[in-house]
Amino acid sequence: MSKIIDKIKSKAHDIDPCTLSNYTKFQVECTELQLKVLFDEKILQGKVLFNLIRKENSINEVVLDSKYLKIDSVKVNNEKAKYEIAKEVPIYGSALTIPIKSNKIQLEIEFETTSKCSAIQFIQGDTGPFLFSQCEAIHARTLFPCFDTPAVKSIYKFIGISNLPVTMSGIPREFNKGEVYHFDQPIPIPSYLVSITSANLQKLSIGPRSDVYAEEPLITKCQFEFELDMENFLKIAENLVFDYEWGVFNALVLCLSYPYGGMEIPQYSQLTPTLICGDRSQLKVLAHELAHSWSGNLVTNETWEHFWLNEGWTVYLERRIIGEIAKLKAKERGLNVDPEIYGEEVRQFNMINGWNSLVETCSNFNPDFTKLVWNLKGKDPDDSFSKIPYEKGFFFLYHLEVKLGGLNEFDPFIKYYFKKFRYQSTNTAKFVETLYEFYPNKREILDSIDWDKWLFESGLPEEPKLDKTLANQVYSLVDKWVEFYYQPELFNESDIENFEVEQSILFLETLIEKFKNLEISPNIIKQFPKIYPSYHKSLNGEIVSAWNDLLITYGDYESADDVVINFASWLGTVGRMKYVRPGYKVLVKGISKDYAIAVFQKHKDFYHPICRTMVMKDLGIN
Repeated sequence: MSKIIDKIKSKAHDIDPCTLSNYTKFQVECTELQLKVLFDEKILQGKVLFNLIRKENSINEVVLDSKYLKIDSVKVNNEKAKYEIAKEVPIYGSALTIPIKSNKIQLEIEFETTSKCSAIQFIQGDTGPFLFSQCEAIHARTLFPCFDTPAVKSIYKFIGISNLPVTMSGIPREFNKGEVYHFDQPIPIPSYLVSITSANLQKLSIGPRSDVYAEEPLITKCQFEFELDMENFLKIAENLVFDYEWGVFNALVLCLSYPYGGMEIPQYSQLTPTLICGDRSQLKVLAHELAHSWSGNLVTNETWEHFWLNEGWTVYLERRIIGEIAKLKAKERGLNVDPEIYGEEVRQFNMINGWNSLVETCSNFNPDFTKLVWNLKGKDPDDSFSKIPYEKGFFFLYHLEVKLGGLNEFDPFIKYYFKKFRYQSTNTAKFVETLYEFYPNKREILDSIDWDKWLFESGLPEEPKLDKTLANQVYSLVDKWVEFYYQPELFNESDIENFEVEQSILFLETLIEKFKNLEISPNIIKQFPKIYPSYHKSLNGEIVSAWNDLLITYGDYESADDVVINFASWLGTVGRMKYVRPGYKVLVKGISKDYAIAVFQKHKDFYHPICRTMVMKDLGIN
């Protein structure tokens, strides 16, 4: 075992390469962060107070991460202190260096954000101004000076000041008054989970320990979408891991420009409004963010090079939750199936979709970032993010589940791992070491695992054997299309009426792939909206995205056609990068790059800075 662990350690950095701080030299006892929202100026005025303990007497300075911040003043142990802001390092910002003399340090910094802050977005919401933040991966340094690395976790006290309601990453105190909002976070969290939202937020209950927050036009729709399953999700997750430790799990539905499906902010999990479809068909995102309460929030990747530990585990827990929910639904609906078998079929079906997205990513993404453990020295973590840590990480854990003897053997390890590392940050070597520690009688099995291939080689792992019961229902319809595509009159809405949403997504994505090898007439493609009108009218972003990929890629549409115009307009109403980035690629492929750029220029101010930057890279815009 020691040789395996040593080899894994030798291939990863000991120190986070994506921070300029000297975080290893200090222990952070507590952090107090105050942020005042100035909507007119579109900035935040802030004050942060760190209580630090110096680990070595020889250390005579604190070095923090900062980027595009205006530093107003610095105090060390209540005395005004000198400070130095270094020349900007591309990607990573400017180190903020502050001299110190004592072992116990109270470091207070007053600052302001600037227009270049990539962690926040001011936008017009449905009912007024809207501010939200997004600090993952290394954007917290543009929000406040900090040790911007997931290796450092701190308990926090938060104060938000705004003329509109505020949420931050903690439990709200009862004495919030007027424009001042107080929050406590007694569980240590990393900088990327620090968050602030301020808008005309309303609140409705979605469970005994959960509320939903959103603007008025959406709030009742959000309540309908989430209230049926929220508490079930919590109970299933607790049974799988252990009791939920964060007190409350609230769903915070942000404005349409929000760039992610969700972000696992403690107590106020941020969610995209694209989940609000009216049919509860996208709740797996809610299950995913809930699972992060254990994987990511309690147990955190030590550096972004080990991001799979956050996301691979979260997808694994998410699919276990979805499988258990499927069992409940089978019983409630009186389906003529064995609930236990059906629940596992649903989990396996989700794996098939995950495998397909992994295959696509490995085919099109930078090979260096199709490894599970990355080398990010000198690189932007945002450039490395893809389906790899989610899906390759998941399939690595599923491989371990199968190799070690199935769920009965693997489930006890889940509880052990998360209890061992809760409140801490960890890495891949420690994960593998813990496997050997927990399974002393399965050492031979663990030794047989090709750790090098799984962790450090690019590309796909070996394809797992999966249950295709639910997938075969889809594939049979796809096969019919491949055989009789020249007779569209053989197909109609009844083909898909019994499909679950995930089956519809697989159907559309598989059809797109199969049509690459057929000389199918654009005139046939243009009949699809009449053949499957429910897809053409769908509000589910997963369907909208795949459906328009199919139509625009193979339909030979002109830019003035309604299908193209409607899809281009839709791209200006969703900020979720999962839809936006592929959407512009569809326009490039199906219409032209010039057209895609023109559409982007029209909508660019709507997008979050992270999304805007990534689309510009995709389109080759300087």
